[in-house]
Amino acid sequence: MKKTTRFFCWAFALIFLWAARAIAGPLPLPASAVDPTWRPLYERYDSKLQTDLEAALQKNSFWRSLIDKKKMAVGVVDLSDPKSPRFARVNGRTMMYAASLPKIAVLLAAYVSFEDGSLEETPEIREDLIAMIRKSDNAAATRMIDRVGFKKIQAVVMDPRYQFYDTEKGGGLWVGKRYAKKGGRNPDPMKGLSHAATATQVCRFYYQLANGRIINPKRSGEMLEILSNPKIEHKFVKMLRKLVPQARIYRKSGTWRNWHSDSVLVWGPVWRRYILVSMVESEHGEKILRDLVPVVERVLRPVEDLPSEYSPLGWRRHPKKSKKPA
Repeated sequence: MKKTTRFFCWAFALIFLWAARAIAGPLPLPASAVDPTWRPLYERYDSKLQTDLEAALQKNSFWRSLIDKKKMAVGVVDLSDPKSPRFARVNGRTMMYAASLPKIAVLLAAYVSFEDGSLEETPEIREDLIAMIRKSDNAAATRMIDRVGFKKIQAVVMDPRYQFYDTEKGGGLWVGKRYAKKGGRNPDPMKGLSHAATATQVCRFYYQLANGRIINPKRSGEMLEILSNPKIEHKFVKMLRKLVPQARIYRKSGTWRNWHSDSVLVWGPVWRRYILVSMVESEHGEKILRDLVPVVERVLRPVEDLPSEYSPLGWRRHPKKSKKPA
């Protein structure tokens, strides 16, 4: 009788929590209101987070080798306290081939064009933007590039308001070729790359977007909505679905041959609110990016600080059947 009563109590509690979550909707992002105390990401550099991130990455000898060869870059922004974000990066200014990740620059240029009236906002274009970001559809990306134009994309990423490509700070986001076999190249001025990014500039993109600083809060929110609900579940997303399935994920990744990149804004419960960006040149890049997530989470929230109901990797565990993850 007691077991039956306990079962129904737990079932009622779960139903109540589910209903409350459904009514409340997704957790609000900082973009819901522009904070007058906001400061640029460069001013949010945190020496302790930097030391902890470097130490965590250096423990893996293969990662250490890639980092030393400038073949692995990582950027992290801790947003658990929106009023005091913390930023750290390794090879943050190293410009790397990033495949489809720079499609976020096409997304940005499209919304700037909506705002200035040079591009009409239509259902067809919205469908292409969603396909370009969530499914990384190359045909949709190419159509958007043709509509917006390379000159506009490059003008936007170099715009003083955003400076997502800055030659004095290692470069950044660059789209200089259609995502198709046909078409010429307009490589970036620094390294001659067609589709490139730096970890720092991608972190800045998500940071400004989450704070409603790109165009305006309304447009920032619209871009975030397109970045949500990723349809390709690999790399960061594959691990995050295990670690924190209830979190809201905003994401864009890229893959071509040995070049693997991923970027994500995680907005979950308690302390899981952060930006993570990484680019890797390695045949093992997909696994490296997947394995990077729990390593960074332990940096953001050390194991000893986690509530007892969480295992070291963040999965909830049964108190009587606790097992350390492999």
